[in-house]
Amino acid sequence: MSERSIRVLLVEDHTSFRQALALMLAREPDLAIVGEAGTVAEARSLLAGVDLAVFDLDLPDGNGADLIRELHIASPGAQVLVLTASAGRRDLARAVAAGAGGVLHKSAPIAEIIASMRRLWAGEPLHAPHELVALLREVGEEQARDRTVRDAFSRLTPREHQVLVALATGLGDKEIAVRLGVRQETVKTHMANVFAKLGVESRMQALIVAVRHGVVRLD
Repeated sequence: MSERSIRVLLVEDHTSFRQALALMLAREPDLAIVGEAGTVAEARSLLAGVDLAVFDLDLPDGNGADLIRELHIASPGAQVLVLTASAGRRDLARAVAAGAGGVLHKSAPIAEIIASMRRLWAGEPLHAPHELVALLREVGEEQARDRTVRDAFSRLTPREHQVLVALATGLGDKEIAVRLGVRQETVKTHMANVFAKLGVESRMQALIVAVRHGVVRLD
């Protein structure tokens, strides 16, 4: 590896794609592959001594965006190019907020990927400022929504929380009433209060929100 080589880490769970990309990058005199990983766990031991990382977001054991902050701790000054085929705008926004310098679709020509890597390392922007602002705004809006939902859960009474937990076990109103020792009509009242506080309109929506925020678990 020459003194001026850019040390590259590839994190991609599709082995054939990762190996093909590594082969193409290895032909470039200023790029040197210093690590390859297919999972978040594998990548964590390879974050030190990296100049530029190419991350997929949809990994088997987590989201590639979670690695970006860890990379910046292990390798200060490292740049990140997100290369993805399936991430939605929320995931891309998370990646940008975490410190990714650019995002490309996997269908991009290899020449564009390599050029983007060099531009990032040279400190050149890959995206127009208004694009980044829009993505970061989405992160802010999502965080605001999360705070609102957390506040809503904090307003649930102990009994309403019990009803929600019982709902997650697959019980109906009658079974929940028996478990809690209350009347079935009381369960319906508690359920209506849960819907109102969480801003949802169905039991399924309530469960989705509760599971997403770790309030209940589906066994």
